[in-house]
Amino acid sequence: MTRKTRIRVGLATATAVVTTLTVAGVSAAGPRHPDARPTKAEITALFEGWNAALKTGDPKKVADRYANDAVLLPTVSNKIRTSHAEIEDYFQHFLRKKPVGKKIRTIVKVLDGNSAIDTGVYQFTVVDPKTGTKRTVEARYTYEYEKQPNGNWLIVNHHSSAMPEG
Repeated sequence: MTRKTRIRVGLATATAVVTTLTVAGVSAAGPRHPDARPTKAEITALFEGWNAALKTGDPKKVADRYANDAVLLPTVSNKIRTSHAEIEDYFQHFLRKKPVGKKIRTIVKVLDGNSAIDTGVYQFTVVDPKTGTKRTVEARYTYEYEKQPNGNWLIVNHHSSAMPEG
């Protein structure tokens, strides 16, 4: 191996290590304190995990993004969901529309090291299961997240409602 190749391999390895440690919550300055406040970007990214769960088509995977005592005020149901079974039931029906979400505007408030609120406007492309017709729906949303004892961030309150002037 030439000196130039060894340097490239060394840089690639160092980059991989730093990337892995950063994703795992460890920075070059050392491990992140468990009570450290999350960044707004970290809270914003939680939606992407939720949206990815939607794309699986598995209502259990979506419900698993919610805490055991979570409350869901869904967009297309009048029923308030307060248990995993009820949340999973809602998504059993909603996922038939093959929803794909996209945030239009987001406002994140990090309250402390264990809680944050993400609110704004998102839009969903949904498919009518009977006709196959696609349409886009805009809605207002609020996600309240709490960090669980195992370090995972889960939704404890999710409110979504169609835009009143839309």
